[in-house]
Amino acid sequence: MSRLLESDPVQLVWWATEVECASALARLEHDGQLDDSGAREAFDRLNVLSNSWHEIQATEAVRRIARRLLRTHRLRAADALQLAGALVGSDDAPSSLEIVTLDERLVGAAEREGLRISTT
Repeated sequence: MSRLLESDPVQLVWWATEVECASALARLEHDGQLDDSGAREAFDRLNVLSNSWHEIQATEAVRRIARRLLRTHRLRAADALQLAGALVGSDDAPSSLEIVTLDERLVGAAEREGLRISTT
């Protein structure tokens, strides 16, 4: 992921991404996989990243597309919202965006929606 960020530092993310990342980091911290120092470093890095990325806001279009995606693909609500945000961010040209995710279910849905998938 670091290599991808270095090769293309412009990030377009769904507005809840910061909270989702914080949730994952907190879970690692609570489970003892991150000590205090590691957690501080990870949250500091998240702060730096979140100050540099561009966010897709929650709009009626995102909600409408997410509802369609839930009926079309086997996605959870948060994944449908992320994918809907990417589709809105593509300005009706899904192949113009490359999505970065480690979630295989989201990868499959994104491919079927026409988005390019980043290979890590």
